[in-house]
Amino acid sequence: MFYWLAEQAPDIAALNIFRYITFRTGGAVITALLFVFLFGPRVIRSLRVRQGKGQPIRKDGPQRHIVEKVGTPTMGGLMILSGVTASVLLWGNLANPYVWIVLLLTLVYGAVGLYDDYLKVTLQSADGFPGRIKLVIEMAAALIATSTIVWIGTEPLSTSLAIPFFKDFTIQLGPWFFIPLGTFIIVGAGNAVNLTDGLDGLAIVPVMIAAATFGFICYLVGNVLFADYLQLHFVPGTGELAVVCGALVGAGLGFLWFNAPPALIFMGDTGSLALGGALGTIAVATKHELVLAIVGGLFVLEAASVIVQVASYKMFGKRVFRMAPLHHHFEQKGWPESTVVIRFWIIAVVLALAGLATLKLR
Repeated sequence: MFYWLAEQAPDIAALNIFRYITFRTGGAVITALLFVFLFGPRVIRSLRVRQGKGQPIRKDGPQRHIVEKVGTPTMGGLMILSGVTASVLLWGNLANPYVWIVLLLTLVYGAVGLYDDYLKVTLQSADGFPGRIKLVIEMAAALIATSTIVWIGTEPLSTSLAIPFFKDFTIQLGPWFFIPLGTFIIVGAGNAVNLTDGLDGLAIVPVMIAAATFGFICYLVGNVLFADYLQLHFVPGTGELAVVCGALVGAGLGFLWFNAPPALIFMGDTGSLALGGALGTIAVATKHELVLAIVGGLFVLEAASVIVQVASYKMFGKRVFRMAPLHHHFEQKGWPESTVVIRFWIIAVVLALAGLATLKLR
């Protein structure tokens, strides 16, 4: 909205500041933070009353979770999504198609996660939305988002896979191969963050780190001068996604206030699916799909641990980890929850720095 005001009144010098992506990104961070921080207590009280017993806790998980976390409400992702949406609508350039693609995909994934959380709470069961139906909806939304990104992009870059550490080297996949790949990346990112969300504060901080990293990448990739200097692929219009990333960071900070140990609320699938989907879509839009695997390497490890565990048990009848996802493995080894969380945060920071290094090492 503020960008629109600047466009409608070009003669008012004071409004020109709203044309700058950097200023609007900062505004998005603060707005989303304050929105979640101010309305969070009311949301938590309402969810606690409505949910009663709260999110069902895994019976096969660490036993202290059953004692310490029982009764904690879920669906905290509603706080995050509300803050992100309000912030983006205020500070984003709503004429930019990339903003709408990311925002709508985020909200669709949030709706899928919300229904999943609703079923789990009402049925008091870990089995929510049937997995196949849930996956089909996620894939359909990601397919539409990726197809739209390709359609509004510039050929041949829009259907190419950029390789980190190389200046001009890309693999031309064409729409028939790139669109399925982009769909896989978005769906995979959503579910990887979902699997990571298992301890107080564990998922939200790496999400904020990844969002901040991609906010910087969006700004560079969407600026022809910086993209040329750093030998990045210039993608017109994607600089505006820095505002979306700023909103993700701000909403995440606000949510962390209430999700810090001991958590007053869990984000649930409502938040984790949506946040992962947003990161995946931003990566596809900015042509940094493989960099997401580096920056979000923690999410990749968590998802890989589940895949390896399931495959090993089905093929050989043996478990590789004491428990999957990976954070539960370390809990079962005796690590305190705070130790697991903080060490995983450190890993997320290191991986984000490695991802940023790919911008210069070309």
